[in-house]
Amino acid sequence: MKLQKSSWLLLIPGIILLVFLASKFIYHSSTPALVKTGTKVMEWRAPDTAELPATSEGQLIRYGRQLISHTSIFLGPKGKVNRISNGMNCQNCHINAGTVPFGNSFFAVASTYPKYRDRSGKIESIEFRINECMERSLNGRALDSLSKEMRAMVAYFKWLGKDVPKGTKPKGAGTEELPFLEREADTIRGKKIFITMCQKCHNESGAGILAPDSTFYYYPPLWGENSFTVSAGMYRLTKLAGFIKNNMPLTATAAKPLLSTEDAWDVAAFISSRYHPKKFFRYDWPNISKKPVDYPFGPYTDSFSAKQHKYGPFFPIKKAGEKM
Repeated sequence: MKLQKSSWLLLIPGIILLVFLASKFIYHSSTPALVKTGTKVMEWRAPDTAELPATSEGQLIRYGRQLISHTSIFLGPKGKVNRISNGMNCQNCHINAGTVPFGNSFFAVASTYPKYRDRSGKIESIEFRINECMERSLNGRALDSLSKEMRAMVAYFKWLGKDVPKGTKPKGAGTEELPFLEREADTIRGKKIFITMCQKCHNESGAGILAPDSTFYYYPPLWGENSFTVSAGMYRLTKLAGFIKNNMPLTATAAKPLLSTEDAWDVAAFISSRYHPKKFFRYDWPNISKKPVDYPFGPYTDSFSAKQHKYGPFFPIKKAGEKM
């Protein structure tokens, strides 16, 4: 069956988008990170999936990467495996399936987990951490720890970090910790930057751009019912601002950012000021003195307001915490 000329014309925007995204990921995947081993610093690059063997283990790893890249297709509202998440992909916050330095990368997952985290107050496994993201960032339900999907994602993380020495954390793992502003982050200024730099992809309403069949987002929602919850790490300004600085707009990299540090803080403040689903966990921060300076929900051991814990300035909070 032949497509009419008009039908081909309708496909052109989608083809251009896919080519653009592919070029973005190819550029990113060639960017190395650094691993410090003793006194030596080694270069780290994401291993190539083309080198995976045609074995059951290789297939499992490939499936794990697919789940990270196209989570919604498998586990979203119209998921073909299960319907347990909000329609976003893990890759929306972990650029190119977690292989990009300072793009919420997964370089250090295998080398640092299991590990103790103050948020839960216990030693967490990789499986526990994955489900934290499923429930918080994707506003969904936890996966069975023995399911094929969980095993595939764990296998992918372990393969991705196979060359990272145990107990080490490569430079570029996670997001960058930006210098604090001397002032409160400015949501009004952030909105102006959002309109100029972000709106064309994420929509004026922040709802992103949904695929015609509603199975996934071309560009994810930044707020609203289908975005990440208030318990997600990205709701915190220090995490969100670091991510924005090195990855947004889409052609930005850590080596060549398109926004200043100040811009990133203000855009993050604007996004965080909008509505996000309210979802809390009883076990969070059993020791409240361990709450980060930018955790915007009390109670606190200091006298600073929830508003200052959300938007800053953070220097006074950090200084007060150091004295305790």
